[in-house]
Amino acid sequence: MDNRAGEMEVFVATAELQSFSAAGRRLKLSPSAVSKLVTRIEDRLGTRLMVRSTRAMKLTPEGEIYLARAQRILAEIAETEQIVAGGGRMVPRGLLRVNASVGFGERYLLPLIPAFLDLYPDVQLDVSLTDGVIGLIEERTDIAIRSGPMSDSALKARKLLESRRVIVASPAYLKTHGVPKTPQDLADHNCFSFNFRRSLNEWPFRDPGSSEVYRLPVSGNTSVNSGMIMRRLCLAGSGLGRVGQFHVQPDIDAGVLIPVLENYNPEDIELIHAVFVGHDHLAARIRAFIDFLAEHVSGERNEKSIS
Repeated sequence: MDNRAGEMEVFVATAELQSFSAAGRRLKLSPSAVSKLVTRIEDRLGTRLMVRSTRAMKLTPEGEIYLARAQRILAEIAETEQIVAGGGRMVPRGLLRVNASVGFGERYLLPLIPAFLDLYPDVQLDVSLTDGVIGLIEERTDIAIRSGPMSDSALKARKLLESRRVIVASPAYLKTHGVPKTPQDLADHNCFSFNFRRSLNEWPFRDPGSSEVYRLPVSGNTSVNSGMIMRRLCLAGSGLGRVGQFHVQPDIDAGVLIPVLENYNPEDIELIHAVFVGHDHLAARIRAFIDFLAEHVSGERNEKSIS
């Protein structure tokens, strides 16, 4: 009997564990049986899915495609059985891998996890915080929270938050160095920048009279790759930073960071999305988590929650 779902399970285990022996232990098969099943898939498809050596095992590009599709198919099979067993209800359950930026994670995601798990106790969360952009399929991640414009058309996205950007500094810094009255005054200040490849050491401003938006170069002694690092530098009184307001709103409320040059703020917006690999039957755990975030991620003041 053709058992392609069983073969997929063997392949997925082998790819995830990168070992025939480890996959065999998980599935209660011998290493040789695992190897034969993987070879059977390759023979049927007429292409190599894995490159094996005595030291390592690596997926080919075709293997990466097969792995992503096999994981999706197996998840749908499991969910179908859960729906039938649950009387037709989609019960969120299983492992959910979530990646978010450090700033969003600390401000929104981590505080919400206990409430989500109370609501969905059959879900197991695997959360990673990083400011680098990851590949969802390559990193086997279900949901990534990303800032900025969406560029990968193969992914689906749900907008969670719109946050204006704001220039801030600590009261101590402003007391020592003075409060800039116009954008041109920034030439005399230490302005932090981002070191992203797409980042420019220029800040946009809007002329209060003509409403014309223009950009001015700024300079400083530190470049960073995270809004939260920039926030900490500003809190330390080392200079001025221009960040998404969601990073610093609690600090503004507490008076430990002060917005400056608000009359010149161009009101440009930082968009924050929940990104996922879209298909016709989205897993219940993924849908539940995205819906939960959209409902509970709320902005303050000039931030706007999107559902």
